[in-house]
Amino acid sequence: MTGGARAAIAALQQALAAEQAVSYGYGVVGAHLAGSTAGNVAYGDWLAHQRARDQLTEMISARGGQPVAAAVAYELPFPVTSAATAQQLAATMEDRVAQTYLAVVALPDAGLRSFAAQQLRAAALRAQYWSGTTEAFPGLPGSSLRR
Repeated sequence: MTGGARAAIAALQQALAAEQAVSYGYGVVGAHLAGSTAGNVAYGDWLAHQRARDQLTEMISARGGQPVAAAVAYELPFPVTSAATAQQLAATMEDRVAQTYLAVVALPDAGLRSFAAQQLRAAALRAQYWSGTTEAFPGLPGSSLRR
């Protein structure tokens, strides 16, 4: 396996791990938003992350890698006790998953870059829905944009 293939698999594995964590987190989000319009949106977002997870799994396998298995459970970044904190969790998760796609966007493979750019855009739009705001460069911490 070449160094480029190893780098691609490593970046895809990070994105896969993030998608698996987000899928878990949307279960928590959905539990707090069930029966509402936001709950329906959360369900659609969960499905989108499930599809991305499946695509990443196929991409890793096609390159000779062994996709990382999902954890049994994930530690949430903060307690989710209400609809408001569930929405905050959704926005936080979307920002975090966007960040993992930056490494895939940086790969030389045009197909992987295109996929990652689409996923990054989708995550940014979902984060905007949940938080009501957006970032100029989703996935990049604001501190990285300062000189």
